[in-house]
Amino acid sequence: MREIATGVWHWKAPHPEWQAGQTWDRMVSSYCVDTGDAVLLFDPVDVPAELRQRATAVVLTCPWHRRDAPELGLPIHVPPPDPPDPDPVRGAVFRGGDTLPFGVRAFEAFEPNDLVLYVESRRAVVAGDTLIDRGDGLEVHPEWPGPGVAPEKVIDRLRPLLDLPVDVVLPTHADTADRAALERALSR
Repeated sequence: MREIATGVWHWKAPHPEWQAGQTWDRMVSSYCVDTGDAVLLFDPVDVPAELRQRATAVVLTCPWHRRDAPELGLPIHVPPPDPPDPDPVRGAVFRGGDTLPFGVRAFEAFEPNDLVLYVESRRAVVAGDTLIDRGDGLEVHPEWPGPGVAPEKVIDRLRPLLDLPVDVVLPTHADTADRAALERALSR
């Protein structure tokens, strides 16, 4: 675990459902952000003890990032489940366009329950699965847009992020990035 900016921590841990041969890395990123009003865990897996003790809520970028969230005993904020999900994550459901009570704004990415989040107090973008880096810099994931959702459409949905003050980008499947990387990703 490392503090990458004031009040923003990053760590990597093995994804609990990863299997050999999958196209994504076994190690995935999770984040903790102290907004001043709340201490939030984003897409948490294997949370370091000192952050677990301080955390006040969990925020997921998509319902399939449930990971350790249900076991943490904290309030969970989660996008709507994929229908028909027989075991949806229990929590306060939010959608693209919503702002959570602790200053986190949600932007729709690939689909209505795949969100990119902006944490105003820390000028941070939590990118979940939408923005990745496979060695060519941060980009909209080229293989994950669903049927009828071209990467260009996702980029158009996320361009309003460029109107916001952003210092750090926090993707699940990459290391952290800066505003310049976000600008390049959303200009492709």
